Amino acid sequence: MFKFLKKLILVIIIANILFIALGLFFNPPITWTQLGGIIKYGKLERDYISYDDMGNNVKKAVIASEDQLFFTHNGFDTKAIQKALKHNEKKGEIRRGGSTISQQTAKNVFLWQGRSWFRKGLEVVYTFIIEKVWGKDVILARYLNSIEMGQGVFGVEAASNYYFGKSAKDLTKSEAAWIAVVLPNPKKYDPKNPTPYLRKKHNWVMRQMNNIVLK
Repeated sequence: MFKFLKKLILVIIIANILFIALGLFFNPPITWTQLGGIIKYGKLERDYISYDDMGNNVKKAVIASEDQLFFTHNGFDTKAIQKALKHNEKKGEIRRGGSTISQQTAKNVFLWQGRSWFRKGLEVVYTFIIEKVWGKDVILARYLNSIEMGQGVFGVEAASNYYFGKSAKDLTKSEAAWIAVVLPNPKKYDPKNPTPYLRKKHNWVMRQMNNIVLK
């Protein structure tokens, strides 16, 4: 039994190393979240594209909305994490996250959705590794290709076609901002029928995009 466990652990480690190494050059064939989308909605709208084909507007919009320190942190925003921990401690449960784009990439590419401390611990490990191995451009590209952006809709290209009938590189500043603001809850928010909160967030993201400089 002990030998079997050792072999199993070794296989898992090697598989993870290969998966991370291949991630430098390829998007994930499928993710746990995408599988969940197929099961729940009976579809998988996804179209992987290169980093250059995404255009700058959607990159700036997502960074402005989700992680404005993306290009300067080491994968973790310590201030945001501390605020989240204090908030969750008061509530007695994990309700608010302080996740960076790097952490969200680690979760969406390698792990599953959920709020357990176990998954969060694995997320930290994967985030540290991809920051060292992949670098910012690859992390952002994998994030923008794999993130859920609607019910059964994944990645900026599929979202651009789904919401606006055009490619991501052709999105206007306003259209890109609309796509970005659904990210906290893509199953609930809809740019085609925005709530007052979503309109307010959209205006804020539009202003913040002026401060984003792509590396």
